[in-house]
Amino acid sequence: MTRTVVAGLVIAVAGVGAGISMSAADAPATFNKDVLPILQKNCQSCHRPGQIAPMSLLTYDEARPWARSMKTKVESRQMPPWFADPHHGQFANDRSLSSRDIETIAKWADAGAPQGDPADAPPPVVWPVDGWQIKPDIIVRGPEFRVPAHTPQDVVEWVTYVFPSGFTRDTWITSLEIKPSVLQVTHHICFTFQRHRPGTKYYLANWSESPRDVEGAALKESNAKLPAPPPPSGAGTGGGFNCYVPGRGADDYRPFHAGKLVPAGSDISIQVHYTPVGKEFVDRPLIGFTVAEEAPEKRWMSYGIVGGGPDFAIPPNEGNYKSPTFDLEFTRDVELVEMMPHMHLRGKDMTYHLIYPDGRDEIALNVPKYDFNWQLLYQPAKPIRVPKGTKLHVDAHYDNSTANRFNPNPNRTVYLGRMTWEEMMAPFFGILIDQDADPNTVVKLGKYLKDGDGA
Repeated sequence: MTRTVVAGLVIAVAGVGAGISMSAADAPATFNKDVLPILQKNCQSCHRPGQIAPMSLLTYDEARPWARSMKTKVESRQMPPWFADPHHGQFANDRSLSSRDIETIAKWADAGAPQGDPADAPPPVVWPVDGWQIKPDIIVRGPEFRVPAHTPQDVVEWVTYVFPSGFTRDTWITSLEIKPSVLQVTHHICFTFQRHRPGTKYYLANWSESPRDVEGAALKESNAKLPAPPPPSGAGTGGGFNCYVPGRGADDYRPFHAGKLVPAGSDISIQVHYTPVGKEFVDRPLIGFTVAEEAPEKRWMSYGIVGGGPDFAIPPNEGNYKSPTFDLEFTRDVELVEMMPHMHLRGKDMTYHLIYPDGRDEIALNVPKYDFNWQLLYQPAKPIRVPKGTKLHVDAHYDNSTANRFNPNPNRTVYLGRMTWEEMMAPFFGILIDQDADPNTVVKLGKYLKDGDGA
């Protein structure tokens, strides 16, 4: 009899335990305990004041009205934006959500978006002030630019300025950020350092203009005959090409123990491109830098190489046009640490291949669904060691059909050009080289490739 009672008690206690376990599993997710840590890790870098996202998600009061929308966006994987094919490589800056995180946000929204106990909330992230992504040691002011409400065909051509960098001694920069003041009109801002030339006229606007048709597209004949826009020159000066485009974050070389060496007295050659949006704005861009007192272990080089060549022409209503060949060769051992596909509104996909000297073909990055509005950096989880003689081959496809909802006109042939409604084929990338290596002996460009024409 005693044994029966004890057994019954054991069963009862087990049942109570199971009930407790089920209750905990079924407990609604709360903002403070479950959702806020996800937002801090994956979302708040953009969803805070001064950044590209349309609303802030720093607090419960800010996030609560967006709960249903957040569920929809994360379940469809539209947010956070991340477009790398998970079958090819792992990335240190991957901000995509796990299935568990998506389920947590969905459960929270379905439960009415409860706040939960404030004591469960993690400490707020201390973000840099004034909308910066880095905490700059030095801030340089770029030339301000008035963007009119409208122009004929809403074309504002590229313009390049040269101005003093302010660096009076050789300096290693360890991160940099280009910060437009008016994001909605900024197509791109790119710059390089260049050695000062006697007679340089500072802040003189150097326009890159093309004859255009009634829709604002550059005439193909004039595009072929005119010189390329004056590139921010000197890949070997100051670490190469630096760009802001929509969705791109700051460049931070510190996790790689690397930097860019800026010679004393260098000038900055900055190239700006704006798009009218129906209201006049004045952009006042800033460039922020962190600097090192001692030389880092490695030198970081950034490349903005443009392909496509004279044969690039997307036929009307073509949904899967393949760009002409993009090939270059690394002429010394390097480490590949960053990639960023750049195309315009008809860009569809881009794939980076490393063809090693032994013939192996490694896909370093595949972006199967390119989005012009989110031009992201992709940094491999570990630097990819690239031996001398390796070739970088890049494939890109374009959608000029009605299936592309961003397509401004599927019924015309599309050529390479500077405007958003024209096209580009620019697989940007960054590499590490030895600190004392000659930056001018690293890359051999293939046919029709050009260095540093902008974005």
